[in-house]
Formats: sequence, C-alpha cells, structure tokens
Amino acid sequence: GFYSAFSVASRIEVVTRRAGSKAAEDAVKWASEGAGAFTVSEAERDHCGTSVTVFLAKDQGEFLEEHRIRQIVKTYSDHIPLPIMLVKDKDGEEEQLNSGSALWTRPKSEITDEQYQEFYHHVGHVFDEPWLTLHNRAEGKIEYTSLLFIPTMAPYDLMHPDRRHRVKLYVKRVFITDDCEELMPSWLRFVRGIVDSEDLPLNVSREMLQHNLLVAKIRQALVKRIFAELKKKADKQPDEYAHFWETFGAVLKEGLYEDAEYRDPILDLARFRSTVSAGPAQDNNDLVSLADYVGRMKEGQDAIYYIAGDQLDALRASPQLEGFRARGVEVLLFTDPIDEFWVPMVGTFQEKPFKSVTSGGIDLAKIKKDARDEKAETEAKEKPDDAAMSHLILAFKQSLGDAVKDVRASDRLTDSAVCLVADEGDMDLHLERLLKHHGHMDLAASKRILEINPTHPLIRKLGALAEDKTKNFELSDAAFLLLDQARIVEGEKIADPAAFSKRLNAVLEKGLAG
Repeated sequence: GFYSAFSVASRIEVVTRRAGSKAAEDAVKWASEGAGAFTVSEAERDHCGTSVTVFLAKDQGEFLEEHRIRQIVKTYSDHIPLPIMLVKDKDGEEEQLNSGSALWTRPKSEITDEQYQEFYHHVGHVFDEPWLTLHNRAEGKIEYTSLLFIPTMAPYDLMHPDRRHRVKLYVKRVFITDDCEELMPSWLRFVRGIVDSEDLPLNVSREMLQHNLLVAKIRQALVKRIFAELKKKADKQPDEYAHFWETFGAVLKEGLYEDAEYRDPILDLARFRSTVSAGPAQDNNDLVSLADYVGRMKEGQDAIYYIAGDQLDALRASPQLEGFRARGVEVLLFTDPIDEFWVPMVGTFQEKPFKSVTSGGIDLAKIKKDARDEKAETEAKEKPDDAAMSHLILAFKQSLGDAVKDVRASDRLTDSAVCLVADEGDMDLHLERLLKHHGHMDLAASKRILEINPTHPLIRKLGALAEDKTKNFELSDAAFLLLDQARIVEGEKIADPAAFSKRLNAVLEKGLAG
C-alpha cells in the first residue's frame, strides 16, 4: 500500500528513530524515487517516531490544497484513533483534521438517540430520522462491528438504475470503499450505515473483495439480522411495519426475483393489499400477509389468486374479480411492476400456487359459495338459455375471427357483460402491456379469450337475436363493440378507433330511433 504514494510523488523520504534510543544520531533515513531502487542511510531525529515526507510531482499540486487535504482525511481517516494534524503555517500552528472517534466502537449504552441520528445524517447523506437502528458487534471466528440504519423516508436515489447499496466498509476504522457489491444485496439498498472489519487487511483491493469468503459471511450475517429485526417490527408493531413496507416493499421484493436463498424470509415479510382490505391507497392498516391470506382461503380454493395492474382503484373495479367477490374469495392486488416478475420465479407459498385471475384456466365452480349468497343469486337471475348462448358464442366466433383466441361463457362475471382473459400458458395481460411500455415493441401480441356473462341482460338479448339468422350483421357489430369495451376496461388501445366510433354511432342511432 505504501508504494501507491508514488502515483503522485516524485520522491519519498522516511526518517525513523526507534523507541528507547538515546541519541538523535540513532535515526535511519530510507529514500526512493519509486523506480525500483532505494537508499538507506544514517540520519538525525530529535525524538523517537517516524516522519514520511512526500515530494509531490509537478502535476499533483492539488494535494497541497488545504480543502483537498481536509476532504481526503475526512473521507478515509476520520475515525482512526490517532490524531491527524494539519500544520497551517511556519509558526507551527496545528489543527486536528479527524474526529479520532468512531461512534460504532462505543457501547450502545453510552450512545444517545441524538448521537445515533447525527451519525445517520453524516453517513447516509439524508435528513430524516432513522426508522430502525441496528448496532451490533460480532465476535468469534469473524470479528466486525456494524451500525446500520433503515430510513423513514425513501432516499432520493432509491430507484437509480445502478441499484448500489449505501453501506460503507471500514477496516480497523479506516474507510475502504462504499462500493463493495458483495457486502449488501442490491434489494437492501435502502439500508445506510457502516461495517468495520477487524479481519480484512488494510490493503484489500476491490478484486479481493469480490471473491472474499469473509465478506460473503459478513453479508449473510447482516441480511439475517436485518430480517430478524424487520420480523420483530412486523409482529409487534404492525402499523409501523406497514409504513416501512409501503416505502420499501417494492425494492425488497426484488430479492424474490433475484435471490432464491432469501425467498422464504422475504415472503414471510411481504405485505399486500387485497379485495378484503378495501381501504384507500394511503391507508397502511389493511395490508395482509401471505400467511393471513392462506389462513382465510375458502373451501375448495386451491390457489392464491392475484390481479396485477397499475392503479389500485382500477384493479378493484376489474370485471375479472366479480365471480371471486361473489364467492367471497380474496384476491391480492399487485401494483408494483416487480410483482409480475417474482411471481413466476416463486411459484408457490405453503404449497399453494399463485394464479392470476386474468388467466383463462380458472374453475370457480369448485369453490363453495355461501348458502345465503347462492340462494340470493338464484332468485335474482334467471337461468340462461343454453341453446341461445351456444348460438351467440358461435356467431361471435364467426364475426370476430382472428381478433380473439376463443369466445366462451364465463363463471367469473356477475355484473359485467364481457371480459378478456389470457389462455393458460399465455402471458398475463398486464405483463404484456408492461413489457411493451418499456420498449419491447417486438413482442408479438397474444390473442385473448373473450368471456361473456350468460346472465347479463344484454347478453341474454343478444342470445335471443342469435337464433334469427337475419340479425347476423347486428350481432357482428355487437361482438366488436363488446370486444373493444373489454379492451378499454383493460387499459388497452382499441385496434380500430374509427370502426369503433362508426359502430357505436349506429347502435345509438338505432336505439334512439326505437
């Protein structure tokens, strides 16, 4: 490490006098210009100790500037126990540049909340109060001290594309780097603080850190401790934890996609809104855990149902939820883009598969309805004419042709006339829209299934028309209007706005004339 000084120096002299020596002449001088050779000669020094004199190269004058010296010392050596003095003038006036104290080395009982907060502001470059403070010293085979903070507010750079964590690595109080990727996973990048190792060498390089087993073990221990503290908060202070999840949950869920090792603890910590939690988006008191969801699954329900989209209110109004709501089946509402990616990677929770309600392969008939709800539904709606529905579905298929993958009767609709769903094995509706929005325009659009509600008054009337062959033209217009209506509800663009407008005008004109 010493020889790195020659990157800015043309010559370096070291004069040293050992402890216990009696005369000034007992000193020794080492000198070198960094070209591979050096000289050792006798020298004089008034007292015991060592002086290192760096003769800077002509183009390295910045290292003689006071503000640059202060910045270097503050960054790398602020916490070492030895004082670093700056001699300001020829009279020998000195000023100590480093604090000479490392807060994390002191016992927790001696540190006040105000001191923790001040250090948090210093190390995290933030101005809020820490939501959680984790101060720990590990002893044994691996010795290190960690002082970590979880912010109350999301840092400004939380969603920066580089996804770097902000935990600084020290070795024996000397700052090494704030860019050790192996020290903390990117999905915990909201964590601020320091880790001070007693075992790593002071001259450790970036390449050494990338493959260092000690760093890997420290990382595992840090993540485990963070999870443990978050679990305590979730169990004992759910309201406070809900605030944390709303702020950082989307980032933490990245670990579900990237890090199979930590999927189980992250799933345990995950919280979601659902059709049971009907509060507004800013209400944090109605978040549910996956364990809570599984505990209230209905008889005959064998999957964890979810629906993904951009806005909470739009999801709650989605027609695909109607059949689930009628049976009292809870559906999770996913509004974070990462949700579409971690769900296929995780697959199941407590042996229950995740399944999108916009998927075509859902059989709601096997989920038992409440007896009173079933009776009320039977009394409110007439049984559809199966023959008329068969004729209508055939007419719709002939009219829509390749515009849809299939047309079929639905058991998931109760109030809406139609909806679109993806066939089993096809990409989810929201995921396809999300990928296209982020530049994947070459992605081939999947054909969707149009499901119709046999009990809806409009569908029943169209079913009656379907038995009259002379009404095929009117049925064709109705089929395309309903398809475009379903696309609008899904937030998709209408394939042919001009044709949609023409058909709608024709239907309105006929209705007003009648």
